[in-house]
Amino acid sequence: MMFLEILQIVFAVGTIVTGLVSLILPRSVQGFTGLSAPGPRGITEIRAVLGGAFIGLGLAPLVLGVQAAYQMLGITYLVIFVARSAGMVLDRSFEQSNWISLAVEIVAGVVLIL
Repeated sequence: MMFLEILQIVFAVGTIVTGLVSLILPRSVQGFTGLSAPGPRGITEIRAVLGGAFIGLGLAPLVLGVQAAYQMLGITYLVIFVARSAGMVLDRSFEQSNWISLAVEIVAGVVLIL
């Protein structure tokens, strides 16, 4: 197995882990993301969107086993990178966690697309 393939699997698994944390411990994401949910409806949304969507996005390439699924995940990370970049400027949100997320998103996006 090539180093690039290993990295792609690592990013897919990391996506799943991010989703699992959001699903199982939805209040724990507040410290890193700044998201808070004052009630049960918001907690459910964190579980569903940050949890379920990230689990599904990470599982797809591993289950399907085709390069196009890894590329789809890479495109998703790159779109998140663009949206976050714009949001950081528009919202003047230059916290360290945003910069860390940007770095992960661009690296993951490029590695997964190759």
